[in-house]
Amino acid sequence: MPATRDQHHNHNPGGTGLKLDDSNNDDSTDDKEDEDGDNSKKENGTKTFDADTADEEEWKKYQAELEAKEVKPNPGENPLQCPYVFWFSRRPPGKIQSPSNYENNIKIVGKFASVEQFWAFYSYMVMPGELTAHCDIHLFKDGIKPIWEDEANKGGGKWIVRLRKGLASRCWENLVLAMLGEQFMVGSEVCGAVISIRFQEDIISIWNRNASDQATTTRIRDTLKRVLNLPPNTIMEYKAHQDSMKDNSSFRNTDVFVR
Repeated sequence: MPATRDQHHNHNPGGTGLKLDDSNNDDSTDDKEDEDGDNSKKENGTKTFDADTADEEEWKKYQAELEAKEVKPNPGENPLQCPYVFWFSRRPPGKIQSPSNYENNIKIVGKFASVEQFWAFYSYMVMPGELTAHCDIHLFKDGIKPIWEDEANKGGGKWIVRLRKGLASRCWENLVLAMLGEQFMVGSEVCGAVISIRFQEDIISIWNRNASDQATTTRIRDTLKRVLNLPPNTIMEYKAHQDSMKDNSSFRNTDVFVR
């Protein structure tokens, strides 16, 4: 996935400078190196990184630095309730990944902490409907990784809505804006959201902290239905992350609800 439409555009203050291209399995930026031959460089004050020439340890170190990086609103900007992080993952179809392989496969694309930073970044992102299968875009609160085992996620679960092809971009944008605008009205209960691009359908999901809190999960479900403008009798599914860890599956063996 190209993380941005123009890989040299550096408005995103928490961006990685990566170009994640769904046409191949290489994650690349500009292939120039600085005078010292270092794989990292500065462009307009923003550090970027050449993942093509970096070894695995360099890459892990760079991602760890990004994960630890603190991002704040600039003076005069409208702050969000908390900073958020865009992540991206991709895997070959038909291959089941172990949890450790999955965690290594997810990549930070960028961080933002204000409305202005979000739009400067999001307006250059490739939309889900333009991606090929088997890709996932994740938007999570800063400090929460999009993995079942994260401390904030392991006791929770997710609502799942399966979309026919052609709806992913609109539904994803509606969900992202609702999250950033705190429309779910459940405090810190919402951890993040994911859009999963597949061959025959696309799947949108929203993750929450406590799978056993029925009142809160019901409120999230009803808000999600409104935000996505889902028709009556839409099938909505829920799956606890503990169940996902048991069967190593995101979307199988779910609890089905018709609303």
